[in-house]
Amino acid sequence: MERAHPKSAVKQTKDQPKDKNSKVTVPKPAAKENTRPQEFKLHTGHRALKRAMFNYSVATKFYLLEIQKRQVQKVQKMIEDEEIRSLRKEMVPKAQLMPFFDRPFFPQRSNRPLTIPREPSFRSVNSTCWSCISENEVYCFHQLAHAWNPIT
Repeated sequence: MERAHPKSAVKQTKDQPKDKNSKVTVPKPAAKENTRPQEFKLHTGHRALKRAMFNYSVATKFYLLEIQKRQVQKVQKMIEDEEIRSLRKEMVPKAQLMPFFDRPFFPQRSNRPLTIPREPSFRSVNSTCWSCISENEVYCFHQLAHAWNPIT
């Protein structure tokens, strides 16, 4: 194999003949036509139309809600005004009727039995006093809490 220097190296391809003396000519490739861009369609117009429809529907909904809110407020105000009117009619001071002097009031005796009075129990028994009390004792001699309290 022959070595060729890199400076003088000639690229050999399969299309080219190996010898320089051979008269085989390689046809040049045909010139390509100028490329034309393909037509493309952007969806911006379609999206803008959808967005406009959405914005319109949202605006319509807000408008209807505002109208409904106004109607509810109007009905509430009418109800409140009617309540105020009725309260004012009720608040008109009126004189009390004169009693019937031809039919005087006679109180009647009640059918319930009378209550039986009992003696109040004012003694307070401490928890420490219970140790002093027995069944037979009549008085409690606990010096700190109380003195001479009869136990009944």
